[in-house]
Amino acid sequence: MLVAVTIGVLGAGVVWAERVVEGDGVDDAGGAGGVGGRPNVVVIVADDLGWRDPGFMGSDYHRTPRLDGLAAEGVVFRQAYANAAVCAPTRAAILTGMYASRTGVYTVGGGRRGGGGQDAGERALVTPTNRSTLASEVTTLPEAFAAAGYVTGHVGKWHLGRPTGSSSPTGHGFDSTVGASRGGGTRSYLAPYGITSLDGSETPEGEYLTDRLTDEAIAFVEEHRERPFFLWLAHYAVHTPIEADPGVLADVQDWPKGQLHDNAEYAAMIASLDRGVGRLLDTLERLELAEDTIVVFVSDNGGGRRVTSMAPLSGFKGSLDEGGLRVPCVVRWPGKIAAGSVSEEPVLLFDLYPTLLGLAGVETPAEQAVDGVSWGPLLTGDEGLEQRDLVWYVPVYATGPSGRVRAAPRAALRYGEWKLVYDFESERSRLFDLSRDVGEKDDRAEEEPAVVAMLEKRLRAWLEETGAEVPRRR
Repeated sequence: MLVAVTIGVLGAGVVWAERVVEGDGVDDAGGAGGVGGRPNVVVIVADDLGWRDPGFMGSDYHRTPRLDGLAAEGVVFRQAYANAAVCAPTRAAILTGMYASRTGVYTVGGGRRGGGGQDAGERALVTPTNRSTLASEVTTLPEAFAAAGYVTGHVGKWHLGRPTGSSSPTGHGFDSTVGASRGGGTRSYLAPYGITSLDGSETPEGEYLTDRLTDEAIAFVEEHRERPFFLWLAHYAVHTPIEADPGVLADVQDWPKGQLHDNAEYAAMIASLDRGVGRLLDTLERLELAEDTIVVFVSDNGGGRRVTSMAPLSGFKGSLDEGGLRVPCVVRWPGKIAAGSVSEEPVLLFDLYPTLLGLAGVETPAEQAVDGVSWGPLLTGDEGLEQRDLVWYVPVYATGPSGRVRAAPRAALRYGEWKLVYDFESERSRLFDLSRDVGEKDDRAEEEPAVVAMLEKRLRAWLEETGAEVPRRR
């Protein structure tokens, strides 16, 4: 049994300092790059794109030539994990470098969907209250870059607060924002979208959302080409509604279906996403910024159940199975990192926080906990990272929009090739050896009690170290 611990979620505020570092293990990258000796940084976040969805990750149906080209020019992380199986906590983790136990962003939304003890008949545990916004005390990635003289821009999905005001992107360090919706989703991919900052008299009816967000990102780059910039392009694609650009769908209908993937409308959405990434990369080339720009492409969690497959991984978005957590991930910086390489190192997306700051020569916070670690050694291909615990923490009930319980509070911990999945309600663990069972079909808990005990002890230590608020019995 895991002992409940209740400690404050957030620590003290942060005083930022700026410095230029020598390297960080990436060919003396800290002082090199774009305007003012700083590299530009572009982070492209897809929504619900599955681990096997891009061509470079093995899809036998989806065509992603521009993403495949990006992968060939950068480092592909084959065992990159989202920090959660749903979008908001992963985005919070990347932007803060912290585990959910520190930010309090555990799931999507609040109230009945967030836990907090409602529906006592279905819930044996009293759970922490989920935060749906980032706390003002947290120093975010754009705030860190802004303090170092960067201009910062947000385009697309937010889902960590309102589109305007103190919980908006501009309330957390972005100089500009466009495309954030009130609820974190879009009503339609064809205009009008139901997104205030995008819908207007000048918006052509039937304009495609992925194309529009790409246009906005390109406009940001063109406007700020003379300054070092940090751009966060958060596409709504390929989240529901599954709605393709009609012209792209007409082309996709002629593609031969694969055994892994076969949904034409979903494939067309991915094709539009791929085309948008290509247009942005072409803009960097045209403006002679490509060699001075770090480009990251990731998804926020695993793919959706009805439209894709992550086989041989089991599970989908929302589950702590590998298929709900592993995501495609590429980092490119021409001439500075090892191009055309593949890393099998297990990493978490919140590692991007110290990684990108380190590459740009900006110091991480002195007083804010940063749980992620820099990928600097991996980006050169010189060495790996020290073995560490990778943890996913969901101390609230997983429910649908109606509030009906789908899963009890749970946590997962990966250490080496062992993965423990712990249920706080039943107080039972499942155990998997990912080296021989990546599909998580063979629960080894009964055969390996010593391993279970060791991993549960590590999980208890993690809960205490990160100040986690743990579910408790009624």
